[in-house]
Parts: sequence; structure tokens; C-alpha cells
Amino acid sequence: MRLLRIVPDDTKFDFMRFRRISFPVSAMLSIVAILLFFYHGLNFGIDFIGGTLVEVQTKAGPADLAKMRATVGSLHLGDVQLQEFGAPNDILIRISEQPGGDQAQQAAIQKVRDALGDSVDYRRVEVVGPSVSTELLSYGTIGLVLAIVAILIYLWFRFEWQFALGAMIANVHDLVLTVGFMSLTHIDFDLTSIAALLTILGYSLNDTVVIYDRIREMLRRYKRLPMPALLNASVNATLSRSIVTHVTVAMSLLALLLFGGQAIHSFTATMMFGVVLVGTYTSVFIASPILIYLGVGVGRMGGAEEPEPPIVASTAPPALGKPTAPSARRARARR
Repeated sequence: MRLLRIVPDDTKFDFMRFRRISFPVSAMLSIVAILLFFYHGLNFGIDFIGGTLVEVQTKAGPADLAKMRATVGSLHLGDVQLQEFGAPNDILIRISEQPGGDQAQQAAIQKVRDALGDSVDYRRVEVVGPSVSTELLSYGTIGLVLAIVAILIYLWFRFEWQFALGAMIANVHDLVLTVGFMSLTHIDFDLTSIAALLTILGYSLNDTVVIYDRIREMLRRYKRLPMPALLNASVNATLSRSIVTHVTVAMSLLALLLFGGQAIHSFTATMMFGVVLVGTYTSVFIASPILIYLGVGVGRMGGAEEPEPPIVASTAPPALGKPTAPSARRARARR
């Protein structure tokens, strides 16, 4: 019985020829992402800025967002944001932190209830104080930094310094572009977003390590093979595994994104971009070709190596009536 082969085993795609395009594009996108982070900022959720989050669902069809915004805005509760998510009758109301502690927050919630009346159902109400939000933000940042440091230490002992540096550049590239995506789309940056960033770092690292292991194996086997050809062979050798893994993850994340609800929307949207789009692209077009510029494989010419697969060249038979050069020489010699 033949096994299912989504990708043939003998693919010979020339990925390395795109490095002169992928590097400038990635550099430009990284600069744009950094500028977005500093000038556009992130849409910090209630977890990090404190305040009140109220999720409501209108009873009489799609919500009139402008009318609801005017009604809640007339309560003078400070910065109030209303946004539609999921179905047209699902509305998310964000109320900034009120001076006066928990009693002021509860009073603000009651004002919103009185203003909207019985026209909506209250699905969720969350209140986060200032001390808790500051603590969550600091702990989330510390956790992200510690994860990056731990990955760097692991790579330093796992590979030679060129491989460790290449994998770290690829990880930072994924992180920067994902943060830029979150700033551009203005999705909530909350605790689930921190979890998504940590997951993206681990997933991208795993994908890069798989390819790097194959590259090191090929370096030991073929000591005279040019680096671009060796890198192409390594990426092609792991291509089937990469495609199957990424397609499976993409299908799972798409289901969560469509049917998971608002509670995990930030997590699934960030994961969909960071893992499926950026992570796949980075492993092939950034992490692998950067080894050429880091000097991997320099000075390895020499020593015994396994023979390369023979290259079959197509040869056409000579045309009738036109003797080849050796035949013509032999005929002249006989004469």
C-alpha cells in the first residue's frame, strides 16, 4: 500500500536564489513594524491598563453602534470605547479606570446598565484594578524576556555560534513582525497575546532547529558541495514535514479564530499570523540563507565525502546524414 505523499520526496526548489529579495523585504517590514510600535502603539487590554470590560448582546437585531456610543458617552465616564465583534449584535464596551477604587468601577457599571436598559443582554463583565494591571504587564514582559534569554542559551550550547546567531535573528524577526501586526490591526494586547508570542517563539525555534539539524548533517556528508546548493537540499529534504505541520496548525487555528469567540480572539489571530505566515517564511527564507553570510561552510573543502547523486544529462542522437566529428576524421584517415 502506497503512503500518502503531499509533497514528493525529490523536490529541487531553488529557495536560496530568493535571498536577495527576502532580506531587503524583511528588513523593510521590520523597520515598519518598529515604527508602528513606537508611533501607533499597541491596543493594551484591560489586563494591562485597568478598567472595566462589558460584553453585551442586543436583543432586537444588529446593534446601532453610533446610538450606543452616544448613550454611553453621555455618562461622562472618561475614555469609553465600543466595538463590534463576531455577530452584528455583539458589542464590547471598554471603560477606562475610574478614580475612587472598586466602588467607582461598580458605579460606572451600574450607570451603563441603567443607560442601556433591558435592550441588551450582559454576557461578560470584568473589572481590573490599577495595581493588578501593572503587575500583570511587568510579569508578562519579564516572562517574555526570560524566554528569549533561555532560547539564546539553549542555542549557544546546541549549535555552533553561526547557527545560534542565525536562529536568534530569525526568532527576533518573527517577534518584531508579529508585534507590528498587532499594532497595525489594533487587536487587543492582553495576557493571551503574551502567551501567543511565547508560543510563536517556541514554534519558530523548533522549525528552525529541524532545518539546521539537516544542514549540519549535509555539511558532514558533502564537503565540496557549494553552500547554496547544500542549503537548498536541506530545505527540500524537510519540506514535506514542514508543509504537513504548518497546514495542520493553520487548520486548527482557523477553527479557533472563527468559532473560538472573543475570549481567545487575540491569541488565535496573533498565532495565525506569527506561526502560519511569518514562522513558515522565516525558517526557509531567513534562517537558512543567513548562514551563507555568517560564513558557515567556509574552509570545509577537503577530506572524503559521500558521492553526490549522478546528474543525468539528456543527449540527442546525431541527425541522419550528418556524420559526427570523430566519424569524419576516421573516414579521412581511411582515404
